[in-house]
Amino acid sequence: MTEPVALKPDLGRFGVWLGSRSITPGLARRIESLGYGAVWIGGSPDADLAWVEPALAETSSLQLATGIVNIWTAPAPAVAESFKRIEKAYPGRFLLGIGVGHPEHTEQYAKPYDALVAYLDDLDAAMVPTSRRVLAALGQRVLRLAAERSAGAHPYLTTPEHTAKARELVGSSVFLAPEHKVVLTTDSTEARAIGRQTVDFYLGLSNYVNNWLRLGFTEADVRKPGTDRLIDAVVAHGTAEAIAQRLREHCDAGADHVAIQVLGAGDDDALVSVLGELAGPLGLTRAS
Repeated sequence: MTEPVALKPDLGRFGVWLGSRSITPGLARRIESLGYGAVWIGGSPDADLAWVEPALAETSSLQLATGIVNIWTAPAPAVAESFKRIEKAYPGRFLLGIGVGHPEHTEQYAKPYDALVAYLDDLDAAMVPTSRRVLAALGQRVLRLAAERSAGAHPYLTTPEHTAKARELVGSSVFLAPEHKVVLTTDSTEARAIGRQTVDFYLGLSNYVNNWLRLGFTEADVRKPGTDRLIDAVVAHGTAEAIAQRLREHCDAGADHVAIQVLGAGDDDALVSVLGELAGPLGLTRAS
């Protein structure tokens, strides 16, 4: 395997994943105050990334990352210009996560691996450093590409078992930052219901279903609405201590950083409350 060309980013051990396409400065400040090292923004943010600088301006150490910019909807030249603008203003505090999205929801989806390679070529031409970009990756081929052409990988909706396999594949010097969903409740029925509301979408996407099958889940597990076994594997629930232990399993399996997606929080106040309860068991230090 080709050795990676980038040093690992340092986003701290735990971060927060939001599907909001952006983040307000106030929420960024509150998350930083709890001790989280990064916020990942999903939902395929626009290429202009206009929300990044205002959030970084209101924080001192928090890093922002995209989880992910979609190569079909955000042209590489525009993304590269945004990256350079952000990097000039806030050096080393923004990580560009890119990916190919889902074939079932992208009309342009054709030869995705080749398209991803071409996108990376365009970022190279625009001098976006490999050390400040990562790839959404589940399968072996894209994990290898992530190791060769970026700082590492950001696997989504996976398990610690996938993290262990990914680490074995890419080697020790590649950045690995899986996402994991959580519901802070000891009511298993409630937690699974909330988890299924989110996971249902992905049960219709071949890349996620195939990844779960490779991990040993059965056809019955991945058939809608998903078995309790599958939901419990990808959505941690229980006490704050139990959830923290589940998240640390990713670290024990080789993750450098875990992006935590809180489910069931209806607004920013509820989200911050859950993150606050998790901070202690995760060993995070709150800002004074």
